[in-house]
Amino acid sequence: MTRSPLLLAALLAGAVTAHAADPDPVVQAWPARQPVRDAVLETRVEAALKTLSLRQKIGQMTQPEIRAVTPAEVREYAIGTVLNGGGGWPGQDRAATPAQWRALSEQFQAAALQATPGIPLIWGTDAVHGHNNVRGATLFPHHIALGATGNADLVRDIGRATARAVRASGLHWAFAPTLAVVQDVRWGRTYESYGADPALVRRLGQAEVEGMQEGLKDGRGVLATAKHFIADGGTRRGIDQGLAQSSPADLVQVHGAGYLGALDAGVLTVMASFSSWTDSTRYVAHGKMHGNAALLTGVLKQRLAFDGLIVSDWDGIGQIPGCRDDDCPAAINAGIDVVMVPFKWKAFFENTVRAVEQGRIPMARIDDAVRRILRVKFSIAMTPAVPATVEAMQAPEVARQAVRESLVLLKHKPGLLPLKRTARVLVVGPAADSLAHQSGGWSVTWQGRDTSNVDYPQGTSLLAALRQRLGSAQVTFDVDGSRSDPARFDAVVAVLAEAPYAEGEGDIRITENLRHSRRYPADLAVLQRVAGRGAPVVTLLYSGRPLYVNDLANRSDAFIAAWLPGTEGTGLADVLVAPAAGEPAWPGFKGRLSFPWPASPCQFSIHEAHPWWPIGGGLSGREATATTARLPEPADPQPICPL
Repeated sequence: MTRSPLLLAALLAGAVTAHAADPDPVVQAWPARQPVRDAVLETRVEAALKTLSLRQKIGQMTQPEIRAVTPAEVREYAIGTVLNGGGGWPGQDRAATPAQWRALSEQFQAAALQATPGIPLIWGTDAVHGHNNVRGATLFPHHIALGATGNADLVRDIGRATARAVRASGLHWAFAPTLAVVQDVRWGRTYESYGADPALVRRLGQAEVEGMQEGLKDGRGVLATAKHFIADGGTRRGIDQGLAQSSPADLVQVHGAGYLGALDAGVLTVMASFSSWTDSTRYVAHGKMHGNAALLTGVLKQRLAFDGLIVSDWDGIGQIPGCRDDDCPAAINAGIDVVMVPFKWKAFFENTVRAVEQGRIPMARIDDAVRRILRVKFSIAMTPAVPATVEAMQAPEVARQAVRESLVLLKHKPGLLPLKRTARVLVVGPAADSLAHQSGGWSVTWQGRDTSNVDYPQGTSLLAALRQRLGSAQVTFDVDGSRSDPARFDAVVAVLAEAPYAEGEGDIRITENLRHSRRYPADLAVLQRVAGRGAPVVTLLYSGRPLYVNDLANRSDAFIAAWLPGTEGTGLADVLVAPAAGEPAWPGFKGRLSFPWPASPCQFSIHEAHPWWPIGGGLSGREATATTARLPEPADPQPICPL
């Protein structure tokens, strides 16, 4: 029987409304929303769905990594989506140009259209602070820095610039933004969060989605991804892929805030979290999110009326009990639509076809998944309206503004900053001339640490920016501070840094604490060599989270949380050095903390009492009163923190 598009939409809406009466308190805790559908789009989706065989439908749901699939295999298996992970480039050439990226994308696209005429392929990438996998793209400050700006308009502009860069390389889908509300800063992905305030995460997350998806239908925007659903930032002890324990109410009000904002912005894809969740009010363990039907289907798809697709994380299905990386009906039945199975995708394809034929995955569930995939694909123009050039991937002025507005001044001797344009400056610390440290993880490579300045040809380190601003003759670089007399200079600029890291490897383990000097004793040694030797010390810390730095701050006359500012070190110099005559007035320090800054080595939780600085803290640099009081330092440099 033929149904009109309006009748079909009414029936689907009725199904959602009926589910709204679900007695499950986990589902009922969320606000009910109604679907808004385009009847013309739905008609196109249904028509395309009817043309696909079972194998073609499974191909639409299968997402290999570009290192493990060829255009010929895309055609053979009717693959509907691919991805590149951190460290995956066309031809495994990390210097691949935008034109080379686009050429590979076009090869995949042509193969997909041969397999399923009229149904294109989409390519996803972790563009989490700009198009960070591609050499030459502007890298913006990470989310923790954007949270310190509090500037939604700026974040929206960054979303637009990121979309333009992704489109320049021929890709369609950004696995961003991360919407975690981090509870324990030991988590190695803390810097991917805007902050600890759910309202801030909701506001900035909505803005980033709006910026990324602006112009989807004319080839400018890209598909955004709300991730990682849900409570990835709430795991106990900040353990990556760990267990979050909370009430259903906190799941909504704290961890769900960003997703509600993303849905308001019309986000079209959501990525499931590696983490698990336990309902702390009823002591019910819900297990891994990839297998959680109550949250993926009951909450997200039905209660919140999300009509887009849910994608799994990298081999995430293999973490569900009874599953493997290449075989997991439970994840698909729970609501996963696109399965990110980077290297074992052929086995997954065959196993999933077999599971449907054996009745272990209902055909209706497959059709729902593919219907969602088609709905997303038909919402975006495949042909990019952006040239395949390095210039199209750059937005230095937007990044420079973000750096300026994100710096948080935690300590300041009145009158020290800004440095005069005639100042002679000694720069110390290897990170001062390291774009890898300046950019952090998810920069060219996954962890970001196996890179050098050569990998950031578009970038400007702080050292280079100071030389541009003050003149090369006025700036001396002494890596460890051992070869220069500070008394010969007007100021010392010390740059300290965490080594780059990303998920998993960035966690601070439960046997460690937040004392930066414990993990990086060379940074303390640098300050000890230059502090109190005749010139004031201005210290910048590149970090992906707040850290215990009392010993470092006590050896500094000014201390700045610079976060992970990305490739535009010029933004740092804009705030450190006074403007020349005729230039705009000195901006001062606008950044304010989006996380509390710890006063002791064991203040991991955002809920700890008596931090050094609370959320919202920070100085402007224009204060007339001194802020140089000595901070307490523990007698034990390596305290054992309570579990």
